[in-house]
Amino acid sequence: MNELSKRFALVNGRIALPEAVEQGKALIVDGPKIAGIIDSGALADEINQVDVGGRLIAPGLIDIHTHGALGHTFNEPTAAAFEVITRENARRGVTSLLATPATAPISNLVDCLEFSRQWMGEDQLGAQVLGVHLEGPYFSLPQAGAQDPANIRNPNDGTAGQLLDHHDVIRMVSYAPELPGALELTARLAALGIVPAAGHSSAKEDEVVAAIEMGLRHIIHIWSAQSTTVREGPWRKPGLLEVSLASDELTVEMICDNKHLPPTLMKLAYKCIGPDRLCVISDATSGAGMPEGSRFRMGEMEYEVHDGVGMMFDRSCFAGSTTLINDMIPVLIEHVGTPLIEAIRMASLNPARVIGVDDRKGSLEAGKDADIAVFDDDFTAWRTMIGGRWAN
Repeated sequence: MNELSKRFALVNGRIALPEAVEQGKALIVDGPKIAGIIDSGALADEINQVDVGGRLIAPGLIDIHTHGALGHTFNEPTAAAFEVITRENARRGVTSLLATPATAPISNLVDCLEFSRQWMGEDQLGAQVLGVHLEGPYFSLPQAGAQDPANIRNPNDGTAGQLLDHHDVIRMVSYAPELPGALELTARLAALGIVPAAGHSSAKEDEVVAAIEMGLRHIIHIWSAQSTTVREGPWRKPGLLEVSLASDELTVEMICDNKHLPPTLMKLAYKCIGPDRLCVISDATSGAGMPEGSRFRMGEMEYEVHDGVGMMFDRSCFAGSTTLINDMIPVLIEHVGTPLIEAIRMASLNPARVIGVDDRKGSLEAGKDADIAVFDDDFTAWRTMIGGRWAN
């Protein structure tokens, strides 16, 4: 079934479409593309059939903010690291992702960008790397969270050009919009077709609005390392959080591991932002898939898996999640009350739209890439297909 020229049908499953779950249908794959969906009874006798045993046939999940897994991160510009991370994601039903290095010395980030370009130019077996999401290094120190404070910079320090020389592989850059040079960086990113994203920020509303006017359009991990309302005398000054919740245009990420945010906050984000602009992201670190008590690194910092999440050793701050996004969908359904089809859309079509690949990924539609995840009821991936080939 690994031959791209093979035409076959996935049958006896529930097919997750953007607006509904269909039964009694067959999903036809022709080479690397989805050929269409028809009634199972209308299948030609000669077509090969793969019986999925009543499982859910869903679009492959897309993670636009993930740092690593199983002891490796995208800060390691090596085939060994990228292979471990992408194959583990594929095993979980994630068919494509943005490689997300954490804040680190500029030289390390440049090495990661150069290796990502090389990796993306070769045929790989794991989740497809669609580009790089640079999370940092242009962040507010008070909102650094678990990012390495020793390597945090301002956008006007002359280093942005070294990174943007690799604009062909950068899909997103997240930064604090209030920093010196941030507005100029926003405009430059937008002109290059890179998603300008705000996060790890102490910005007030007027600073966020100024960045939106320059092209800012995405917000990373809502509630995590975000400024919120402060008082200046009698006046309430909204922060990045309130702008994220009130906007009708910004797309927003949420870590749905049931650790970073309690259900009440996830419900509030869902109600304010809605199922068409809210994205599930893992923010997974190299601790993802590691047992309790494991130590892991992100950039030049070290952390620990504690209580099912990454933490600083002093327990003062989370350090990314240790959960991949297939395990976040049940959290949305069971704890937030999100309908199944919307939860899937938030982990597939929505992130595809954010990074501009929804013309070929993110939903099970004729002509799109045959990136497909077949899930058991608990969202364990039974099989994962990437570009018409089984990845597991």
